[in-house]
Amino acid sequence: MSDMRIIVVGASGRMGRMLVRAVSGSKGTILAGATERPGSPFIGRDAGELAGVETLGVGVVDDINSCAEADVVIDFTSPVATLNHANFAASRGMGMIIGTTGFEPGQLDELKEILSGSPVVMAANYSVGVNLALSLIERAAEVLDEDYDAEIFEAHHKHKVDAPSGTALAMGRALAAGRCVPLEEVAVYSREGITGARKPGSIGFSVVRGGNIVGEHQAMFIADEERIEINHVAADRMVFAKGAVRAASWLMDKSAGWYDMQDVLNLRN
Repeated sequence: MSDMRIIVVGASGRMGRMLVRAVSGSKGTILAGATERPGSPFIGRDAGELAGVETLGVGVVDDINSCAEADVVIDFTSPVATLNHANFAASRGMGMIIGTTGFEPGQLDELKEILSGSPVVMAANYSVGVNLALSLIERAAEVLDEDYDAEIFEAHHKHKVDAPSGTALAMGRALAAGRCVPLEEVAVYSREGITGARKPGSIGFSVVRGGNIVGEHQAMFIADEERIEINHVAADRMVFAKGAVRAASWLMDKSAGWYDMQDVLNLRN
């Protein structure tokens, strides 16, 4: 089997550089292209040198259409940019790995329509550990009923623009699924003033933004007599990049469809 050819968009960003490093360091994958927004000072730079690895012979370009032929696009950028990249991938029969968060419902519907004929992995978090935690949270919620108050905490660096994080929302969805209720009906995203007593069955969210926190997530099940916590702490963004490249390799022989990391890791119940 030939190596999987990967295009990394947003290659000069924090995640983009990690993704380039992960692609270049993984067996069976090669970097076929790297992009940045028009006007970026990194246009023309070698993507490998920019990422702190050896020269890869792949220059950063400002137009994805000028990239070499590839099998998959990895995108951790912004909703609007991801929609543009999705059109490119769909028109050329490429798969797509999407780590972008913060989509509005209409944008997500548009994305799914564009990629309806493509193999896609989309996940709020590509860490193997986080995805194992999601399975554990759903299973715990099946056992720990409304007698256990449910809370989700997350913390990220000061540059993150969306809240709660996509991973926190994924934890909320897993918890709600375990209790067989829609998250939208039980989620509490903010508390201020005289809020009244806690509503039974609600799922609360709390958020911290500061410094250079890579990512911390915690699901808590709290009863009068005990508290159960499922925690995940990311120490390095490389864990997300490695997971995304793992997903790309998994996608190699898959037919058109919408997958997530639970599928990649075979964690479905």
